[in-house]
Amino acid sequence: MMQLRTLIFTSVMLPWILSSAAKDEYMEVRKPKKDIVNFPDYDTPPDRDTDRAVVPKAIELPTCLLCVCLSGSVYCEEVSPEMSTVPALPKETAYLYARFNKITKISNRDFADMAPLRRIDLTGNLIAEIDDGAFSKLPNLEELILAENRLTKLPILPTTLISLNANFNKLRTQGVKATAFKKLTRLAYLWLGNNELTAVPHLPESLHVVHLHNNKISTITDETFCKGNTSYYIRTNMDEVRLDGNPVMLSKHPNSFICLHALPIGWYN
Repeated sequence: MMQLRTLIFTSVMLPWILSSAAKDEYMEVRKPKKDIVNFPDYDTPPDRDTDRAVVPKAIELPTCLLCVCLSGSVYCEEVSPEMSTVPALPKETAYLYARFNKITKISNRDFADMAPLRRIDLTGNLIAEIDDGAFSKLPNLEELILAENRLTKLPILPTTLISLNANFNKLRTQGVKATAFKKLTRLAYLWLGNNELTAVPHLPESLHVVHLHNNKISTITDETFCKGNTSYYIRTNMDEVRLDGNPVMLSKHPNSFICLHALPIGWYN
């Protein structure tokens, strides 16, 4: 009986096992190889010793994406995120409005090679220092507005200036040289109100308006506005003078304004 079972198993099962094994071997041979694709691991920093690939630096936004650039004018007002330096300007910029930002210093390189500039408005920043040559090499600059900053002195100014506004700073007489405006033969409008000046600087003949209100000026002379040695001199261009808010008493200086068309405006003691 045992021999019969062995015979049946050998004759029936063995061919099926061999056939199945052969089929598996055939399928294994025909099974295609998979291509292995290696993806870079962006979460793991590269090994500095083995991977010399250069990682590109973050690209800074161009000025004309942070500001508004329009036909030679650049408007950078209340820029967010906060702007603490003068941005790189397009070479054709003639008018810059960088008001109400956090700019703290103006350096010589900020306006280098910017010959077309005619107007710079830096009102309402935190500027406490300006390099002496920052504006002196701008051959077409006519209007410079530095109001509402923290300046204690003025830099060298270009002789092409027509208007200078430095109201609401901390300007001191030591920081504004007596001859600071002497060579500015085109200067017509000068605003130096709300500062800490104790004396009136030399005023060029070209001036039409000068505001020196709310300073610490305690005295003036017959030559501050006029020429004390002659009664025939008339200051023909000067239309408006403000000295109110200073400790000076105008009544003590009756001959200081005889060359002017009108007396200083404002309220005085």
